[in-house]
Amino acid sequence: MWIADKWKDYEIIDCSKGEKLERWGAYMLVRPDPQVIWDTPKIHMGWKKRNAHYHRSSRGGGEWEFFDLPEQWSVRYSELNLIFNLKPFRFKHTGLFPEQAVNWDWFSEKIRQAGRPVRVLNLFAYTGGATLAAAAAGAHVTHVDASKGMVQWAKENAASSGLADAPIRWLVDDCVKFVEREIRRGNNYDAIIMDPPSYGRGPKGEVWKIEDAIHPLVRLCTQILSEQPIFFLINSYTTGLQPAVLAYLLGTEMKAYGGGIHAEEIGLPVSINGLVLPCGASGRWES
Repeated sequence: MWIADKWKDYEIIDCSKGEKLERWGAYMLVRPDPQVIWDTPKIHMGWKKRNAHYHRSSRGGGEWEFFDLPEQWSVRYSELNLIFNLKPFRFKHTGLFPEQAVNWDWFSEKIRQAGRPVRVLNLFAYTGGATLAAAAAGAHVTHVDASKGMVQWAKENAASSGLADAPIRWLVDDCVKFVEREIRRGNNYDAIIMDPPSYGRGPKGEVWKIEDAIHPLVRLCTQILSEQPIFFLINSYTTGLQPAVLAYLLGTEMKAYGGGIHAEEIGLPVSINGLVLPCGASGRWES
């Protein structure tokens, strides 16, 4: 398992009975997590002194209960000197997936070691964690997400991180259609990052279902890789896309490029007991 254990402004303090107690900077949140199937005593004081609590509804979805939480605050990932603006919004999220820091560290080093200009394509780029990490490492980044709001949020994170003038191209677009147009335009990239949702819709109502769409998209992406690509990273939070599945996808489509393929669960340490909470999976191809 790859573990994101370098955070100072974030930690999972404890987790039990379908929920996790997290510290985001100066604030403690309680949020649901389907991986937490164990029932251990909730002895940490943070369970009762939380700043906000997201309650899942039996009818689907849920809602926040606020005690003492600002509308927006920020945390820093000190390893790469990145600052992220956070706010609680629908579906329990805050605008950041801290476990991805383990991938940011990995590909940042790959970019720095390349010894040449690197063009990175970040698909389903959300609020820009991977985009900012790649740009801070010196890459030229194309950031693509179907949500205008998420792209604007990512721009704000870039400004907070001192990367407002970094070579980042911000695009609100359907990821599949964008890649298809890049193929026709003859553009290419040295590295590709994708963090596809399990299910979603594009800006014009295009339906995305990961089990049906992920392999065709990976195949399309190989057509926009440069002659000497550096890495290809796929992240998944979908139960059916386990590490071995991601490795198989990359092994099938990246065979012509040689290199190596590794896939693992990614996770975050739990402070109260030293154990690790699984948080999805990642597949990596590297030259």
